Amino acid sequence: MEKKEKKTVGLAEKLGFMSFSTSTNIVFNFKSTYYKYFLTSILLIDPVAASNMALIGTVWDIVNDPLIGVWANNVRFKSKERVRPWLLWIAVPYAVGMVLLFTDFNVSERWDIILGLVVFFFYEIANTFRGIPYNGMGALASSNDSDRKSINAFRSLGGCLGSGIGAVVVPMIVKMFGGLKDHKVINSSDSGAIFRSACFMGVLIIIGCLIHYFTTKERVRQVEDNEEKIGIKETYRMLFKCKSWVKNMFYVMSYGISTCLLTSSITYYCAYVLNNSSLATPIMAVYLVFSIVFSILAPKIDSILGRKKTMIAAAIVQIIGKIPFIINPNNVVNAYINAAAAGIGLTVTFVMFNTNRNSISDIVEVQNGRRLDTMVSTGDNLASKIAEAAVDKLFLVALAAAGFSARLADQGLLQNVATQNTINALLGWIPALVAVMMMFFGATIDTEKEYRESIAAREEKK
Repeated sequence: MEKKEKKTVGLAEKLGFMSFSTSTNIVFNFKSTYYKYFLTSILLIDPVAASNMALIGTVWDIVNDPLIGVWANNVRFKSKERVRPWLLWIAVPYAVGMVLLFTDFNVSERWDIILGLVVFFFYEIANTFRGIPYNGMGALASSNDSDRKSINAFRSLGGCLGSGIGAVVVPMIVKMFGGLKDHKVINSSDSGAIFRSACFMGVLIIIGCLIHYFTTKERVRQVEDNEEKIGIKETYRMLFKCKSWVKNMFYVMSYGISTCLLTSSITYYCAYVLNNSSLATPIMAVYLVFSIVFSILAPKIDSILGRKKTMIAAAIVQIIGKIPFIINPNNVVNAYINAAAAGIGLTVTFVMFNTNRNSISDIVEVQNGRRLDTMVSTGDNLASKIAEAAVDKLFLVALAAAGFSARLADQGLLQNVATQNTINALLGWIPALVAVMMMFFGATIDTEKEYRESIAAREEKK
């Protein structure tokens, strides 16, 4: 849906979006890559118990995300802004939560689980508030569709840089802080190095929030002068009325599953299939290069093919790229092909669902006369969290069923064949099936059509 308004978002502001996305994704990559490792290989928590922690955390997110979203949607700051000030409020709590996630309290396994859950609850509350500006500011910086595509391209570029830098540099950071001294695979001796690396991530969080806050503006205001508070029931009635919001939630969830499978599996794959953790760096470097290139190309591809065809094409690229890896996962060249295809497909998908989200905020306002940017944002954030928790549960339960043993890593021994096959599946045919789901949802989402229909329905009522 092309808007006619004059463009208002300059390069400095787009770089502000990019820097926040970069720092956030470096941190996300660190957490996705090392948190399960921290639980199973440093705290030595049983994989099934660790997966149950992830499941409980998901239930907590299902409860707290909607409540926080509705409450935040009714908050009005002195500046009359709805979203941007959360960057200041949440920077330090989110940083503290990240550090606590990787803190070894030197207690029994039972207390490690209890304290881990308490910390995880705190972290996820902070993460929910962090997601409000991360997902919501793109729609509020400008109502011009070209501006929004450009913002999301910069966000994607920042996200790709963050993910790539995280994959390439984070192991170096762990080494810099004293980890991986005499061994290739992280084990219980790396506890201090992982903690110090988490502190470094906390600093990045604060820097990213401050840069985003001081370089961006919240320009879009609700058309109707109605500041009446909206309850949770009415809020969800408005959201579910928007068909694009429902479908985009599943699209976001599919993307989240694919991304988490990649970041979660690659370290295990290199460590336990290729027997060399350091290979994760060049493989993810390939992912980074293709992600950067297609962050720049995604808006152009969208303009040429249209939103629907672009979403379908992104899924097809992922499926094709996984075929060689599925056939022969022990060939490292196929791992590079897999990474390249994921870099292309997931990057284009990221730009697409964020542009969808911006349009959805407009659709909801046209249909109901109220903007629900905060709830649209936390809804997608919840979808991402559910995806991450689902991957955590699947990953850890699958490893446990295959006979994975963290203590083998401490002893320098290889995992069994069943474990290696499980890791290959988590990096190959399972995300291929998820890409098929992404193709289906991409084919059914049409925000432009729903926006036009909503405008027409509103005009008929007048």
